[in-house]
Formats: sequence, structure tokens, C-alpha cells
Amino acid sequence: MRKIFLIFLVPLLVACSGGYSFTGGDVGDAETVSIAFFPNYSDLVQPQLSQMFTEALKDIFVQQTPLELVERGGDLHFEGSITEYVVKPISAQASEIGQVAQNRLTISVNVIFTNKLDDKKSFEKKFSRFEDFDASADFNQVETSLMEVINQQLVENILNQSIGSW
Repeated sequence: MRKIFLIFLVPLLVACSGGYSFTGGDVGDAETVSIAFFPNYSDLVQPQLSQMFTEALKDIFVQQTPLELVERGGDLHFEGSITEYVVKPISAQASEIGQVAQNRLTISVNVIFTNKLDDKKSFEKKFSRFEDFDASADFNQVETSLMEVINQQLVENILNQSIGSW
């Protein structure tokens, strides 16, 4: 029974390996993707953020698409910058006036996407995501994990916007 299952599964997987990704996206005839470094131009500069974001964007395209990552000149090309990195209080505690219960870390990036094979799919767009955290938490201790969560949300949105088929 197992052999019969494998006999049918392998051709099915091979037949479905066209230009589609596991995200439901369509890369069309594109074979390569290039992603430039995203510098941080926000008022508050977190030294690791540019590298973390750029690598997260590269990782999602390598892991979830059949595209080959090239240094420059890809069929699909991403560039841009980090435009916002800000922490703001968002809610007060009901028991004590003037005390903050939650803070919000917001990260925004401006993305310029160039599809060299279909210019109609190219765009320039601002993507922004946030995570809330307890105001009593030491920001230095939660900052890296917050950045990772937000970066993951951002790169998923960018992937979906650029090659998503919905």
C-alpha cells in the first residue's frame, strides 16, 4: 500500500513544481530574486534592525519560493529602507492614573519592488507592523524578540504583495 501511495505522490509533486510557491504565490517566469540592504532611516536607529530585516526578507524568498537568490540584477528585485522604529505607550492602567499598561513597538519599511519580467506588477509601498508589550517589561530584554516577530510579519506581507495570487 505504501509503495502505491509513493508511486502516485512523486509524479504529483513533480507536476506541481512549476512557478508556484507554498504561499500560494506565482513567480511566473522569474528565476532569480535580488534583495538590496535596507538601511535604517528612522529617527530612532536600532543598530541590528537593518541586517535582521534584510536577512529575514532573503530567507522567506529562499525558503518559500523556487527563486535563486542573486546579489544583484534579479528578475525580481527589492530595495528600500526602514522608515520608522518607534516605541509608544498605548494604554493606561485603570487602577492608576498616568501609569502605562502597554507599549507598542512599530516598524515601517518602504519597499520598492521591481518585476523585470512584468512591470505592471512592480510597486513602491510602505509596510508597517507592530507588537504590543507590557510596559513593566525591560525593553532591552524583549526588543530582539519583538523585532523578530514584526520582521516576520513584514516579510510575509511583502512576499504576499509581490507574488501572492490573491
